[in-house]
Amino acid sequence: MEGDIATAAKYIGVGLCALSMIGASLGVANIWVSVINTVGRNPSVKADVNLYGWAGFAVTEAIALYALVLALITIYA
Repeated sequence: MEGDIATAAKYIGVGLCALSMIGASLGVANIWVSVINTVGRNPSVKADVNLYGWAGFAVTEAIALYALVLALITIYA
């Protein structure tokens, strides 16, 4: 009985990690939409905006990778 509860708690924790991955993917999409809109309005700032877009993408994607690692640790530990 206790093993079943622990297994259920593991899967609930992994599901919560998946929610943070959804949030990170929405953040990445928002970053690229902003970059595209900015370059569409003022093409001369493409190099500057592109740099900040990649930096924001990397930081936001790191959140998803941390969530993935936490989910794998939760399942297999």
